[in-house]
Amino acid sequence: MGIVKISDALHKEVRKTSAVMERSINSQAEFWLKIGRIAEQNPTLTYEQIIDREMRSQKVQSVRLDNDED
Repeated sequence: MGIVKISDALHKEVRKTSAVMERSINSQAEFWLKIGRIAEQNPTLTYEQIIDREMRSQKVQSVRLDNDED
C-alpha cells in the first residue's frame, strides 16, 4: 500500500463520483486507475468493452436493457 499524491481538483472529482457510485474514495480512485491502465494497454477497446470483459472475468452476468426512446 502506498500514498499517491493527486491535485485537490482531482480529489474533489473522485470524492463526488464516489458518492454517486456508492464507493469509498479509495475504491473509486482504484477503479479509475484500473480501467485507465487497461485502456492504455488496449487502446482499441471502448470503455463498454473493457467493463464487459472485466465483468465476464469475474463471471458476473450482465443485464442488458433495451434503449427504447419515445
